Order: sequence, then C-alpha cells, then structure tokens
Amino acid sequence: MDNASDVTMFTLSGFNGMIKYRFTLFALTFVCYCVIVQVNVTLIVAIIVDKSLHEPMYIFLCNLCINSLYGTAGFYPKFLIDILSTSHVISYAGCLVQSLVVNSSACADFSFLALMAYDRYVAICQPLVYHSVMNPQRMCLLVFAAWILPVGQLLITTMLTSTLRLCGSQISRIYCVNYVIRSLGCTPSITTVFSPAFTITFYFCHFLYVIYSYFYIMKTCLTRKEERMKFMQTCLPHLSSLIIVIVCLLFDLLHMRFDSGKLSEDARNFMAIQFLLFPPLINPLIYGIKLTPIRNRIQSFLCLKSL
Repeated sequence: MDNASDVTMFTLSGFNGMIKYRFTLFALTFVCYCVIVQVNVTLIVAIIVDKSLHEPMYIFLCNLCINSLYGTAGFYPKFLIDILSTSHVISYAGCLVQSLVVNSSACADFSFLALMAYDRYVAICQPLVYHSVMNPQRMCLLVFAAWILPVGQLLITTMLTSTLRLCGSQISRIYCVNYVIRSLGCTPSITTVFSPAFTITFYFCHFLYVIYSYFYIMKTCLTRKEERMKFMQTCLPHLSSLIIVIVCLLFDLLHMRFDSGKLSEDARNFMAIQFLLFPPLINPLIYGIKLTPIRNRIQSFLCLKSL
C-alpha cells in the first residue's frame, strides 16, 4: 500500500530525564495506581451491591468510575514497565491502541458528565416526570450511547491515523496520543484533520450543555430552599468533577498545541499525566464523601469487614 507507514516502533523520549530518580517515581506511581484502582472499585462495588443505589445518577457514576479504570489501564501498566526499563519503545500497533484507550476515555468522561447533568436537570427542574423520563430502558440506552460514541469516534480517528506515512519515530511524550502520531506524518491529510476537529467540536458541545444545565439548575434552586439543599448535596460533586476534568484536559491540550519548548521535560510530563492522575483519583473520593447514600454504604461495608 502506498500510504502504509514504514515505522514499526516508536521511541518515547519523555523518559530521558527520569533515569536518575526512576525507582522513587516507580514506587510513587505504583502506590498511586493502586489507590486509583481501590477507590474506583470500592465505589463500583458499593453501587452494584446496594439495590437502593440502582438509580440513574448512581448508575452513571458507576460507569464514570469504570471509565477511569479503563483509561488508566491504558497508561499505568506500560508506564510502570518503562520507568524501570532502559529501552523506552512501543510498537506501532501498541501506540495506536494506547492512544485509542486514553483518548476515548477522555471523551467518555464528558459523555457521562453530560448524562449526570441531564439527570440532575430532570430531577430538580422537572421532578414530576423524572421517573417517566429516566426510566430503565432510556437509562440503558443513554449508557450504551455514552460508551459506543466515544469509542467508535476515536476508533475511526485512530484508523485514519494508521493510514498516514510517517517521517519520524520519536514521540516527545511518555505515552501515545493520536495528535502526536499525526504530527509525525510526512504530509497533512484532510481526513485526519477533519475527524479530530469533529470530535473536539462534538465534545465541546457536551461541555456547553453541561454548563447550561447547571446554570439553569442554579437559577431554579435559588427560588426554593428544598431544591437548594438538593443542589448542594448532589450537584456540587458533579460540578467539582467537571472542573477537575476541564482544567486537566485544558492544560494538556494547550501543552500539545502551543508548547514552545520553554518548559522543562518534567513540567511537560506532569502536564501530560495529570488527566490520568487527578480525575481518576479525586472524583471517587468526592462522590464517596459528599453523596450520603454512597458514604453510608461504604461505611457499613468497612464495618462488616472489620468484624
């Protein structure tokens, strides 16, 4: 094939400055990954086991935690191996798979945050029709769409990226993303530019919808004390999650698009990793602490384990 790439392996040059403290970094990263898995699995199990939590808001939250495990699984195992390795390489196919997992996980975060915003909008602003609107069939359909759309869109983008002829094999990061692979292309392609542009626009609309929903919810809650309490209990954790995801993604996107080389390698690596660190770690803690039913379920589960 004329458009097939001759590159079979990539070198991840972001590891060059980590050699002198790689054992310390490995220990910290391993502990961090274990904590991420623990807090997300705890929340998932609590929601699955307790039938009283089988409601749309908690089902969406459960899938958000599953998505965190999915995204971090595409990064941390390979990263831990590379920290201790003297050869920081990844196969072309492995790089495409990693970029698919990491990028689709980022998009799925927006999908589930949008669903949670929609759920809160209906619950607070249209409580009389909540159970008819958020019935089990519609909830399952929304969850399915929130998974299949990001994975399907990023699968198409990754397949288009794989058709590029590459003129380089060095990736200046510690993991693979589609944007960096495309930047190694010998010639620009309309399809590989249009597909990511469509994806970014699509999920930016998700962001605008979430912002609109919460502004409308806040406007509604200002008039009723009971609704203000409901907003404080259930919407503040969602807003906190949204802010964390947006800030982390924004820093990473700005870094990828406008990095002039003035930042140190450690700073660039931190900006690249923060989306795979802070949201998967902090979000389950926020929901576990702020949402009373989940907190009570986790406390009762821990009490039973201690007996």
